[in-house]
Amino acid sequence: MDKVFSLNIDDILGIMISAVIVYIILVCYIRLLGKRSTSELNSFDWIVTVSMGSLFATSIINKDISIIEGCISILVLLLLQFITTKIVKKSKWFRKIVKATPSLLLFKGDFIEENLKNERILKAEIYAAIRQKGLKSIKKVYAVVLETNSKISVIANDDDNEIGYSLQYVNGLPAELQANLKKQESIEGINKG
Repeated sequence: MDKVFSLNIDDILGIMISAVIVYIILVCYIRLLGKRSTSELNSFDWIVTVSMGSLFATSIINKDISIIEGCISILVLLLLQFITTKIVKKSKWFRKIVKATPSLLLFKGDFIEENLKNERILKAEIYAAIRQKGLKSIKKVYAVVLETNSKISVIANDDDNEIGYSLQYVNGLPAELQANLKKQESIEGINKG
């Protein structure tokens, strides 16, 4: 119990110096490797961000780990993420393994029951997202998508005649919309990626 309330100036000074050094190095890493280093675009980015926070804290507080060891572990984690994103960009096969795909949960007022079940999303969560968008009726919603970062996007139904191009690359699209998107893609020569 004495350890909980103990105050050792040397320990506190060591933590303060470690925090400053690791913080400066972390900022430099992020500037060198890009904004993606701290993004939440998808699950593997989120894992890196959370892990980096854990390594940062451990490097500062744990006396058994030197600042250099902590900084190297953070650098290795960020480099792995950097390499993974480069490979994902070049390899469709690897992209399918690593990246999640957005899922359509509601389309033109109709829930996509199979996708709700597969993603373990409740209708109440969809209604909450619609309310947060400021819409009072499900009839005012064109689509609801569970994004790769686990956020729910609500697309308002502004124009019934316009094709929902933002739904490109979303799982579970109705066949008619898939056909319209493919037709438009071939007309405009849009590249997938």
